Amino acid sequence: MKVVIVGPAYPYRGGIAAFTDRLAKEFVDEGADIEVFTFELQYPSLLFPGKTQYSESDAPDAFKIARKVNSINPLNWRKVGRELMEKAPDLVIFAYWMSFFAPGYSKIARIVKRNGHTKCIGLIHNMIPHEKSALDKLFTPGFVEAMDGFVTLSQSVLADVASLDKAGKPKCCVPHPLYDHYGEIQDRQKSINELGLDGDFRYLLFFGLVRAYKGLDLLIDAFADQRLRKYPLKLVIAGEFYDDPKPYLEQIENRGLKDFVVVNNQFIKDNEVKYYFNAADMVVQPYKSATQSGVTQIAYHFEKPVLVTGVGGLKEIIPDGKVGYVVEPDPKAIADALVDFYDNDRYEFFVEGVREEKQKYRWSKLTDAVKNLL
Repeated sequence: MKVVIVGPAYPYRGGIAAFTDRLAKEFVDEGADIEVFTFELQYPSLLFPGKTQYSESDAPDAFKIARKVNSINPLNWRKVGRELMEKAPDLVIFAYWMSFFAPGYSKIARIVKRNGHTKCIGLIHNMIPHEKSALDKLFTPGFVEAMDGFVTLSQSVLADVASLDKAGKPKCCVPHPLYDHYGEIQDRQKSINELGLDGDFRYLLFFGLVRAYKGLDLLIDAFADQRLRKYPLKLVIAGEFYDDPKPYLEQIENRGLKDFVVVNNQFIKDNEVKYYFNAADMVVQPYKSATQSGVTQIAYHFEKPVLVTGVGGLKEIIPDGKVGYVVEPDPKAIADALVDFYDNDRYEFFVEGVREEKQKYRWSKLTDAVKNLL
């Protein structure tokens, strides 16, 4: 099978680029002829909130990545569409997560399908963005119309797609597979030493880009609960702030948490991810809204308990009381769960649950679903 994936990939950084790279590797392992068309321009620098769009990791070597797509140039969309039309792959997969990319994706797909052979599938990370804009209603329907089918990573996103797909095209949901490419499980103390943390403390982890919808403010308020001060416990916040960090830092100061919170305001390199997860007792995702999260699947890979709020697709893959907690997006509810975790020494019990549950999230389930749609 000849497959082309269009979307973020190396040298771009971030969860969706990592997803594309790992999916391409799975296709290679299964014997597919796979190529990735990523961006020559993903975001104009004016629109990008972070320090850099680019990864410092090594390039994947198992498949070809071509920087072809310009997100804002209609002439480029025609050129890429014609190139793919002539290549005539069996399938083009468009990695979709926001309406900014919908016009280019739509144009490319419509041109590709003129060859009468290639099918186009939308791999939908988010159908309706966390941070909505006027572009969503304008551009998203055209993308949905241009696709032949859809794969989503949570039931909540599948429902979003179904609400927009008036033609009833083939679609399915496959839960986000494990992010298993960040290294192996290793000794907690070694990881703590690598991070320069104090081995006399236990650690909770908030990981990933900091944006308002991820609810870090809720977690800081929860962590200020005085019941947690009886434990030798610290909170690690590891990830680049896409929001202004000042309100969060002031909140930490005002809540008397300066000595109990470690903040690393930078994008975590791939080869450092393992240290943060191996050092932690539990990963906390106090999101106010969500679809699904790759952070959860990194936690599963490293066999760490997870606390999530019951929003979007997060609750779909966290059995409450087996691998961690599903709570309301409320500081008191989050704090109650943290207290229960340590008061009742639930770490080993939850780890056993994670080891069982993680078996459900193989990459082959996603490639099988794609082949079934095709």
